[in-house]
Amino acid sequence: MEIYNTTGTCSRQIIFRVDDEDRISDVKFIGGCSGNLQGIAKLVQGQKVDDVIERLSGIICRSGTSCPDQFAKALVKYKNKKNNPEQK
Repeated sequence: MEIYNTTGTCSRQIIFRVDDEDRISDVKFIGGCSGNLQGIAKLVQGQKVDDVIERLSGIICRSGTSCPDQFAKALVKYKNKKNNPEQK
């Protein structure tokens, strides 16, 4: 389970899991617009990490980011941590 603290959005945190095939298996947004974020979570479930990063990166709502953009950033951070385990 990964935990990402968001910045610049109504949601405060994103909790997610990625399976062994690099697919998103679970997503939960803490705070924010519940219906929209539940929809995003359902839509990305089962999708490849790289595909979700490509689709959600750069979506802007306010403060130069959005909840989908923050999730893309969380996935990039996850990938970097996975590919460089010695870095935190």
